Amino acid sequence: MAESTVHQSRSRDLDKLLLRPGNLVAPTFEPGAQLRDDLQEYARILVVGAGGLGCELLKDLALSGFKNLEVIDMDRIEVTNLNRQFLFRLEDVGKPKAEVAARRVMERVSEYDSDDKPIEETVKPMVDGGTEGFKGHARVIIPGSTPCFECTIWLFPPQVKFPLCTLAETPRTAAHCIEYAHLIKWDEVHSGKTFDPDDPEHMKWVYTEAVKRAELFGIQGVTYSLTQGVVKNIIPAIASTNAIVSAACTLETLKLVSGCSKTLSNYLTYNGVEGLHIKVTEFVKDKDCLVCGPGVLLELDTSVTLQKFIDMLEEHPKLLLSKASVRHQATNLYMQAPQVLEEMTRSNLNLPLFELMGKVPRDIVHVTGTTSRDGKKASCLRKLCLVFKGADAVTDQDMAVGA
Repeated sequence: MAESTVHQSRSRDLDKLLLRPGNLVAPTFEPGAQLRDDLQEYARILVVGAGGLGCELLKDLALSGFKNLEVIDMDRIEVTNLNRQFLFRLEDVGKPKAEVAARRVMERVSEYDSDDKPIEETVKPMVDGGTEGFKGHARVIIPGSTPCFECTIWLFPPQVKFPLCTLAETPRTAAHCIEYAHLIKWDEVHSGKTFDPDDPEHMKWVYTEAVKRAELFGIQGVTYSLTQGVVKNIIPAIASTNAIVSAACTLETLKLVSGCSKTLSNYLTYNGVEGLHIKVTEFVKDKDCLVCGPGVLLELDTSVTLQKFIDMLEEHPKLLLSKASVRHQATNLYMQAPQVLEEMTRSNLNLPLFELMGKVPRDIVHVTGTTSRDGKKASCLRKLCLVFKGADAVTDQDMAVGA
């Protein structure tokens, strides 16, 4: 057979995917050694996070043939990381995670090429993964085709917060005692001194006070490791879960780049708490998404002032926004509150919106205001696509005058 004459790589399984045709391949898939070599030379992958899952991802991606890997992580290595983040060693404690992870992968995988080779791409897919204990997920985000990250932000559980009255008066769990020592007792004893979660002495003090609090109310379970977890909001990690989710993310990355099989459509969940449960769900794009949604289209004259635009938002049937604040890119055009920002942006109200937006004929603004839903008032954030009538002619005239 023709494929027997192709030089085999060190990865037999990788060759089975990339060197042979199949029935579930993408239309662009062309099996052969050239595809395998192109993956190593041209594909560039950015890994965000070098924790438990990130370490597994870097290892799996490198062993799957990807050479141009970059990693970002702002954290430094702690002793508690060493039991599950296998790219780090005891001598690495205190060093930046990204630097150590990149160096360790380069040491382990001799084929890694650190030369940057820019790739011209119009679409940059993203493979997202996360784990918490025995649960995890992997998903594929393709701009313009699948829901973006913002579309499914509701999937993330709300951050756990404890009422201060519960911490101060009626603690019921070990976490309540720890947060009492961290948020209330520390300020009482160390007035004006900032708590440093990375200072072992500070953490030990919180632990000691939490134990006293727990004994006072007859609560069990306060440990030093739990104190670190509550104060630093450390998410529990299981090595096997990291390995499973990492493998799923790496496989999707390989499929996206090579086309050797259909990609995940588009959200995989893993649950190993009781037995083993894996499910794939196809989420749809949110038409009102502030990131990938089209927004509400509005046509305006170039002479419309910011104040007039805000008044129009109250009357528009699709918006009905009152007391609106307006933001263009990174600039606050007008803010209703707080008072200091209102005073700073008040002078913009009488200026043409076209000029405030840099005289661009078409662009996106985000507005925040109050709307009525089922007879109740609620805050609302909307994305608007503004088109200025005759703006192209105005811009051309300005350029001619400038010349």
